[in-house]
Amino acid sequence: MRYNPATMQSARYSQMFIPTLKEAPADAQVASHRLLVRAGFIRQLGAGIYDHLPLARRSLAKVERIVREEMDAIGGQEFHLPALHPAEVWKESGRWEVMGDNMFRLKDRKGADYCLGMTHEEIFTAIARDELRSYRQLPQVWYQIQTKFRDEPRPKSGLLRVRQFTMKDAYSFDVDAAGLDRSYDDQRKAYEKIFTRCGLDFVAVQAHSGAMGGSGSQEFMVRTDAGEDDVAACPKCRYAANTETAHSRGPVRPLDAGERLDAPRKFPTPGVRTIEALERPPHGRSAARQLKTLVYAADEKLVLAVVRGDDELDEAKLQTATGAAQVRPAHPEEIRPLLGADAGSLGAVGVRNAPVFVDETLAAAAGMVTGANENDVHLEGVEVKRDIATGRLVDLRKVKAGEGCTRCDGALELFKALEVGHIFKLGTKYSVSMKANVLLADGKETPIVMGSYGIGVERVMAAAVELHHDADGIVWPFSIAPFHATVLTMGKEPELLRAAEEVIAALGRAGMEVLFDDRDERAGVKFKDADLVGIPLRIAVGKKGLADGKVEWKLRRGKQVDFVLLGDVEAHARALLAAEVG
Repeated sequence: MRYNPATMQSARYSQMFIPTLKEAPADAQVASHRLLVRAGFIRQLGAGIYDHLPLARRSLAKVERIVREEMDAIGGQEFHLPALHPAEVWKESGRWEVMGDNMFRLKDRKGADYCLGMTHEEIFTAIARDELRSYRQLPQVWYQIQTKFRDEPRPKSGLLRVRQFTMKDAYSFDVDAAGLDRSYDDQRKAYEKIFTRCGLDFVAVQAHSGAMGGSGSQEFMVRTDAGEDDVAACPKCRYAANTETAHSRGPVRPLDAGERLDAPRKFPTPGVRTIEALERPPHGRSAARQLKTLVYAADEKLVLAVVRGDDELDEAKLQTATGAAQVRPAHPEEIRPLLGADAGSLGAVGVRNAPVFVDETLAAAAGMVTGANENDVHLEGVEVKRDIATGRLVDLRKVKAGEGCTRCDGALELFKALEVGHIFKLGTKYSVSMKANVLLADGKETPIVMGSYGIGVERVMAAAVELHHDADGIVWPFSIAPFHATVLTMGKEPELLRAAEEVIAALGRAGMEVLFDDRDERAGVKFKDADLVGIPLRIAVGKKGLADGKVEWKLRRGKQVDFVLLGDVEAHARALLAAEVG
């Protein structure tokens, strides 16, 4: 009999493709990359492009099933839209240029422009525009589970930063903001259920909307050193935000009044180009007393950003302050014509030919030092309110660990986190630009109010591995494990094989999916592979236990080995499955 592991409750190891490896790839830096390759779940085809092998397909299918169940529970209707998009629809929304080099672009044989979809806001909005006519047709919740593409400049970390990935993207369509609030809350609650069912320990954080736009968003983050996002959180009141939007009560060490001068005064600083160089003798100006002036292009228009010398600019906050679709550091050849000097000698004092944004913690700063917009010259005695009067005070700095929480008297912690989901209040950003309107009861047209909600399917699987592994391999949560149990024999005797088949049948009756390790291998090899692949329950049939009518029963997440009577296997399995999966 041939087994199809995609559809069968049980499968034989000898008939499955599970290419385990003794060593991880040399470039594997995070646990999920190392273990998913070693355990035979994935293989790399190219930079940021991965094959999903049979075990991965089983786990990913379970993630997708959980997602579908929770989306359907809040009224979601499933679509499947093209991954290949004509440029025109992206140009309607204004994002054809905004997406820049991150978008894969191509031309057909007639020279028409196309792209591979990074996301599907434009496509779903086009359907809504063409098909929805009246407020009576709202609300609508549409979703799909579809392949997305991103020309990631630095693909790494296995499935965590890739060029091709699977996303569940959902979209809500409402007649007003109150409706959007309800839809957004439904999605938030659904996401909490999805990630809980997938075995993830997560936190929902305030986030930056970026190129998606809209009035607000939340990210669902898994705390792990493999993450590429920084989260600021207060353990006292449970405030949490991506550092791109996080606020604090300001630096742990605020500035004193400082030396006041009637006007800024120049002083020579030959060869000084950095904050650190100005701190050293003979100048000895502390970083906290320096104004760091950075030039950026916001939608290709040059702007200045000013933060304290010992602070770091957060580019996402600058993007929010400018209202730009994208920001980038200005090139050296752009800076000199604007300010007359090179980086390292720049300042915002008296600048009027470009917008100036000053971090709000500097509102009362005096006695500061900054570049004079002359190479090798700085200014001292700068007062922000007086000397950078055109500057707009905004939040620009990245918060730091230990700074005060703005919601209570606690202190913020900073930690690395991995984004597995993101929800957005888009509002009318896309419906206005793409003219997706409905008629109200009084006959007037109004733009549809939208939300967008995404989950990275492979990221959920990889995040589970980051959270649940040990030195021996993966420790899958029951809900998304490729199989619930693995059964193996410690020997080749016919009575062991008969007992193993009896165990497999009992597990099947209990609703468990079983991988039977029927290979002609030593028991030690089977144990090692079982730990590496990480199937939650291992049942070993050996002569010693079978003499008493028992089999070894061991959960992957623990060390304890119990002996269970053959006749009790089904009841034990049924109770375990109910406790773990529900």
